[in-house]
Amino acid sequence: MIRRIATPGAGAPSGSSATTTKQTAALLACGVVAGPLFIVVGLLQMLTRDGFDPTRHPLSLLSLGDLGWVQIGNFVVTGVLYLAGAVGMWRVLRPGRGGTWGPLLVAVYGVGLVMGGVFVTDAGAGFPPGAPAGAPGQISWHGALHAVAPVLASVALIAACLVFARRFAAGRQRGWAAYCLATAAIDLAPGPLSNHDLFIVVLGASAALGLVWVSVMAARLLTGLPAASGPINARIQPASSR
Repeated sequence: MIRRIATPGAGAPSGSSATTTKQTAALLACGVVAGPLFIVVGLLQMLTRDGFDPTRHPLSLLSLGDLGWVQIGNFVVTGVLYLAGAVGMWRVLRPGRGGTWGPLLVAVYGVGLVMGGVFVTDAGAGFPPGAPAGAPGQISWHGALHAVAPVLASVALIAACLVFARRFAAGRQRGWAAYCLATAAIDLAPGPLSNHDLFIVVLGASAALGLVWVSVMAARLLTGLPAASGPINARIQPASSR
């Protein structure tokens, strides 16, 4: 939880204080829009790209083919937006419980997304049309680096969920803590299903819920920012420091 604390005797905000608040709000807003943007762009491609089957093909295969640049951009832009959002989180949460590790892990998550776009996967599973029906016969260097990206992002997301859950639990906000823990558990769900027919579907669903979680955390912090017309020395203080 975040609350605004005013220093006694404070008047109108100084120009620098108001500017800092606006900058922080803009950074957090980047984190808010990142998840929905990625999901919408991904869904539109699933519905319009010939030969793409969301039950068989991971989203990263959309980075291939003539329109592959759309998904590459989707990965990179979303990752950069989350990096900006992580800076906003850092500004709001420090000093306080999880004020360093929470934003840092969100930043690593953003880096994982950028890597997923910069280093494209190898064609396979029949996509793009004409690609081998099964796994690629040989893994390229960029395909190998691409395989690292989701692992990096997933580990960072799970750890971030735990950091935020601890922070919310310390503030006795059990609902928010439970949401963080549930997201971490869902992100682990695809692992046991790696050889199941539903693996790709579960993987995509868990990834989408993870994207939404980061955006929800950014939105949660954004709502706690002091208004530009608030006290001159208003500041953000975590509930755990009460």
